[in-house]
Amino acid sequence: MGSLASAALTATSTLVVSAFAAVIGVLIAREFGRDDETDGFFAAYGVFIVIALAAQSIRVAVLPALARAREERRLAGNIVGFATALAVVAAPFLIVVELGADSIAGLLTGDGSGVARDACADALRWMVPAAVAHLFAGLAASGLAALDDYGTAALGYAAGSAAGLALILAFVDSEGIVAVSWGMALNGLIALLIPALVLGLRARRSRMPTTAVRAVGPPLSARLGVFAAAAALPIALQLLYVVCLPFAGRLGEGAVTSFGYAYLAAATLVSVTAFSIGLVSSVPLTRIGLGPGVAARHVVSAAWVALTVIGAAVGAFALAGGGIVGGVLGDAYGGDVGREVAQLVVVLSPWMIASVGVHVAFPLSFVAGRLRPLPWIGAAALALQVVLAWALGELFELDGLVLALTLSTFGVLLALLRVLDALAVGVRGMAVAAVTVALLAAVAFVPVGLVLGSVVAAIAGLVAYAAVIALVRPRRLRASWAYLRALQ
Repeated sequence: MGSLASAALTATSTLVVSAFAAVIGVLIAREFGRDDETDGFFAAYGVFIVIALAAQSIRVAVLPALARAREERRLAGNIVGFATALAVVAAPFLIVVELGADSIAGLLTGDGSGVARDACADALRWMVPAAVAHLFAGLAASGLAALDDYGTAALGYAAGSAAGLALILAFVDSEGIVAVSWGMALNGLIALLIPALVLGLRARRSRMPTTAVRAVGPPLSARLGVFAAAAALPIALQLLYVVCLPFAGRLGEGAVTSFGYAYLAAATLVSVTAFSIGLVSSVPLTRIGLGPGVAARHVVSAAWVALTVIGAAVGAFALAGGGIVGGVLGDAYGGDVGREVAQLVVVLSPWMIASVGVHVAFPLSFVAGRLRPLPWIGAAALALQVVLAWALGELFELDGLVLALTLSTFGVLLALLRVLDALAVGVRGMAVAAVTVALLAAVAFVPVGLVLGSVVAAIAGLVAYAAVIALVRPRRLRASWAYLRALQ
């Protein structure tokens, strides 16, 4: 199976999970509106995303090691070793959150209302265990990926999403917003159980001796070092968003919720495209190695494909985003609020460009074995974000927080490309891709936006965008598509 086929499968499961998150968002908006309680929920959700992102990153980080372990017939022992290291990290974290949920909630909500603080604390007690389950689910999925099985993990994530949604719908009316956290916990549990069970069945069918299921390979400290390198940068990237939350909370009721919905929409577009490509390309690139120029070519090729898809979504949102937000999320998000969320999504476009590059370049650091700079890059970006969020948030409110997020993320991208010796070629290639996609989107969406109503214009713009892409057929886009298809 080529990288594009595997990426399509992974993207499909990511899309299902994202649809689950979107349905939850719609449910929260329609059931609870936009108030202090939803602000508290979304503050806790920021913590969930931090750990879930760490799960994705660890999934990426261990893939090269597990791919090599499979070739050496030591896969089971390496999975057990990584699972032990995860348990050492996760257990203290769960205890801290359980005992200190109220204090953490007070910090996350910017010492806002008691309603927001209580809602945040209640959500943390369920969301954090859910996120920890995703840590182990990511490890199990990586073990299967080393066996060239991407379908089982996709099934686990999809089944978990469906079961979680069913639980939420069954209890949200009677139990309130905390039922959403229950559903997220069930989602994580099922996403873990399905790939773990399949790994066990495959081991049994292969008549694997029980002696193989014991930790082998690097010592615990080395595995913890891999996790630290894997998680430090992605967690720092997500903390760039979390840093914005207290500043958004001071802008008035509902500001955190609006910012959260806009960020969720933008992050979903990046995950479905760039994350999927970055994840499934780790194993084949580990097998063939990163020769001169390969890292830059890979980042630029993935950026062309991902940004082409993102350009269509942002163009449609620019024309009809306000109506879509109000129509989907309900009356509380109509009018100026809907337009505010839509505007934030469009303003996040440069952040999406930077995030695409980061999602693709980050896994290459593990393929190339260049891990030492990653925590320092994350720490520098986080320190910069605190200053930028404070200054730009004061000047431009939510738009300023988006700008701060964008500048810090671009700093991370430049640092990663430098680590991979791909700075000049990577920046130039991504700039050409971004500018080309922006021009094609403008040609497709601007004329219909001047003539037609918002929703009709968005539909017509999507049709026109597809026609423009088919007619122009950018040479670099075609080359990128061919490269990714051939990557085995």
